Amino acid sequence: MIRRYGTPPKHDVRYGLRPGAYVILPRDGMLLLTWQGDPHNELQLPGGGIDPGETPIQALHREVFEETGWRIAKPRRLGAFRRFTWMPEYKRHAEKLCHIYVARPTLRISHPVEPNHTAVWVSPTDALGMLANDGDAAFLRDVI
Repeated sequence: MIRRYGTPPKHDVRYGLRPGAYVILPRDGMLLLTWQGDPHNELQLPGGGIDPGETPIQALHREVFEETGWRIAKPRRLGAFRRFTWMPEYKRHAEKLCHIYVARPTLRISHPVEPNHTAVWVSPTDALGMLANDGDAAFLRDVI
């Protein structure tokens, strides 16, 4: 059974399944996170949706680069959780199946290429209180 975090699903809403890959990125006592601006305005684990034809690992590498400008090494899967949410950028409700990894950020190639994203370094204890969703925070809590 996959644990659910966040708001329970509404019975009168149809949710489309949206699998995604997200990662905890520790380095030198800090965490590499992403600040996503409008329409979310929140601190998140880097990652995102798995596109058709992609593996979770391929999506993870692509999303981390797009949202932070960094390359990563040795991703290791920690588990998964579900959350039900409104996705304003796609104008739909989604059941997000979030696969969580831990990896090492190895090389900064560029600034984030994804619009409205900023790479941010935060201490792990500060990140616990700042992450936008409880599922991300629960996995981070287990890592630290």
